[in-house]
Amino acid sequence: MHSEFEMSMMGELKFFLGLQIKQLKEGTFINQAKYIRDLLKRFNMEEAKTMKTLMSSSIKLDMDEKGKSVNSTMYRGMIGSLLYLTASRPDIMYSVCLCARFQSCPKESHLSAVKRILRYLKGTMDIGLWYPKGDNFELIGYSDADFAVVKLRGKALLALVIS
Repeated sequence: MHSEFEMSMMGELKFFLGLQIKQLKEGTFINQAKYIRDLLKRFNMEEAKTMKTLMSSSIKLDMDEKGKSVNSTMYRGMIGSLLYLTASRPDIMYSVCLCARFQSCPKESHLSAVKRILRYLKGTMDIGLWYPKGDNFELIGYSDADFAVVKLRGKALLALVIS
């Protein structure tokens, strides 16, 4: 590579495209705690209380045609930011993607769900991905489908987890 491209060693990689990288003897840890802090500041939620769960099990998001509309530009910005965060936080993927369905006409109920995700992130900033060193790294996948629960436009719910 050095013969083809001009390269220089700038030290150990610590930040890359919003990802915080900690390289240890045992493996590599990737998270986005700084990005979460910046998000909370950007959306004026630095002082918000933390939540222990991503979504309330009693609330079912739907089109909410009778609900009050909110600023769609801000809502899309929140969703886009949260989607970028899923690179190191697969635990929020389902909730963020569920909220992303309502970007064309977001209502207060949808914004409330997005803010709950941000409040959950505030309390779980230090969660991330751990990649252990060694050759015994095993990739395992799980999937599940529910064709009865989701009532939005008759679409089924499918979940896939790779660990």
